[in-house]
Amino acid sequence: MKNAFALALVVVLLVGCQERRTDASGAQPPAKHQHFPPHGGTPVVLGNEEYHLELILNPSEGKLQAFVMDGELENFVRIPARSFEVNAEVAGNQETLVFNAVANHATGETVGDTSAFEAHTDWLKTTTTFDATLKEITIRTKTFQNVQFNFPKGNDTDEDK
Repeated sequence: MKNAFALALVVVLLVGCQERRTDASGAQPPAKHQHFPPHGGTPVVLGNEEYHLELILNPSEGKLQAFVMDGELENFVRIPARSFEVNAEVAGNQETLVFNAVANHATGETVGDTSAFEAHTDWLKTTTTFDATLKEITIRTKTFQNVQFNFPKGNDTDEDK
């Protein structure tokens, strides 16, 4: 009985002694809401975290993959788009990446009903960072236009990079 009491006392003291961060008013700030892309890629937030794109670069192939994901970066979201475009600034020049829909027989995804897209271009073989703007993408009933981001940082300024 004494050992259980001593153990409980130690736990209470340890928990009570943890440093708590507060803001200027003395209140604790809310915990950061973080997402972790399933492929380890770059998350691009769409809207008020309604959806995300996850971008994955394969420089040896000059390929940039894009996966349409839900707001928590947990589930793939199929869309009917056959393609979408991203404008990128590369070495002072404007380049256009055209992401084409990709079918996947393993998941049953088809062009016109997929969450996967790919863009291919030679400059992706040597360029690993750039600023970009997603022109437009419609997911379910919501259209997102002129979404700015950096690759590979993304556009979620609340997350630590």
